[in-house]
Amino acid sequence: MAKHLDLEEQEQLDQIKHFWARYGNLISWVLIVVFGSFAAWNGWNYWQRTQGVKAAALYDEIDRAALAKDTQRMERALADMQSGFGSTTYASQAALLASKTMFDAGELDKARAALVWASEKSSDASYKAVARLRLAGLDVEAKAYDQALKTLDGSVPKSFEPLVADRRGDVFLAQGKTDEAKAQYQNAWRALSERTEYRRLVEVKLASLGVDVASLSKTAP
Repeated sequence: MAKHLDLEEQEQLDQIKHFWARYGNLISWVLIVVFGSFAAWNGWNYWQRTQGVKAAALYDEIDRAALAKDTQRMERALADMQSGFGSTTYASQAALLASKTMFDAGELDKARAALVWASEKSSDASYKAVARLRLAGLDVEAKAYDQALKTLDGSVPKSFEPLVADRRGDVFLAQGKTDEAKAQYQNAWRALSERTEYRRLVEVKLASLGVDVASLSKTAP
């Protein structure tokens, strides 16, 4: 009986050796890939966490510079943020904050540059949309109406579509194209929720152009 078991075990061992000789390398590589991927995932998460902490600290520096109205200090910190942490949402927030601070300080070119960066490089579609809306506002102030309309071209998150329509209305109104402005304001008004305060502002714009929003309510789809 013992001899029979020894032969059976030897046969199983031979089968295992044969199986390993045939598939051992493949299994080893699969395990390397699996455990390597797991290690890479952990490493990526760790890198993301450390990047987030560093980006947050740099954003605080930019925020303090904004409060102090120290545009030179802000400009340096923003450059560091964009070069080192450009893929983080902190970089997008910093660009928008910096653009406002620069604008308030009368440094319009630098304000525009920060918005252009956010509109092109932000990793978040919502921040891109906000940057484009603000850029279009700068274009209108500069009477660069064609550029403003170009800035507003392209897709945005659905929640921003009425805001883009409203801003287009502003551009057309500044050009004296009241019919086009009315159409854009109407689109914006219809797309905005009744509970949205911004809708009241659009109503005021429509009223200034002689449009009664009650009539829009009746004809709204």
